[in-house]
Amino acid sequence: MSINISNLSKNYGSQTVLNNISFEIGEGEVVGFLGPNGAGKTTTMKIIAGALSYNTGSVKVCGMEVKDNTLQTHALIGYLPEQNPLYPEMYVKEYLLFVAETHGINKGKEKLVDKLIDKVGLRPEFHKKIGQLSKGYRQRVGLAQALVPNPKVLILDEPTTGLDPNQLEEIRNLIRELGKDRTVIFSTHIMQEIKAICNRVLIINKGEIVADYADISKINLFDENNLQFEVEFLNEVNIATLEKLNYISVISELSKNHFALIASYDIRESVFDFAVKTNNKILMIKPVERSMEEVFRNLTR
Repeated sequence: MSINISNLSKNYGSQTVLNNISFEIGEGEVVGFLGPNGAGKTTTMKIIAGALSYNTGSVKVCGMEVKDNTLQTHALIGYLPEQNPLYPEMYVKEYLLFVAETHGINKGKEKLVDKLIDKVGLRPEFHKKIGQLSKGYRQRVGLAQALVPNPKVLILDEPTTGLDPNQLEEIRNLIRELGKDRTVIFSTHIMQEIKAICNRVLIINKGEIVADYADISKINLFDENNLQFEVEFLNEVNIATLEKLNYISVISELSKNHFALIASYDIRESVFDFAVKTNNKILMIKPVERSMEEVFRNLTR
């Protein structure tokens, strides 16, 4: 496993920030770390990166306990914090060369930095000072510095916050590409990020892991207690009669002869029978998925 966290807890005085959390992330996984503000995302990522101590539990990167092997695990991790700590007065290439030197890379550093500049799409702006760059390009510089040591684990803390739609798509594509040959864990509270980038999602709330979807495509988007359906009839419908069907709790008229139904049971067969008995025809009937946003809200209330 690239990351192995077992019974991890972190307190700030009397406040518990992480409460006995455990999870594993394997090689080559792109994992979204999702949760509301203050849920413990950044604290967890700082601990994995070795930038923050913890009270109890175990945190291993590539089989090594972080607190006992700080230098070794640092060499395996690329970390982009939420507040991208760049030097605005330095030129892009100058800064990346400096970062390479801090990692003890001297031989071949020019070639390495040039390769990273192209990899993250900085070539059009690499001649500028960092302070002259847009936020999207500053994020690219942050990603480039995180990649300097060629890490096996890449940790990105809300890397797309504040970007415009074009910048968002570019950074998403870049993260997907980076995830092909390394483990990536990144935090976000934006549902679209999860669907666009991840193959797995962890959800944290109030310092506890409340969901771990190993395959994001298999998240249950249907609420079994409040199933939703859309149905459209050919002819006019007597709503009072439709309301008498078993299990239906709510009926909303979307347009003429077109309704949204909420029920505690799969009512499609009953609706078909209703149409036959009332000499009507069904033009469309379909179950309606919950949005990822609704799943998230239900888990983090």
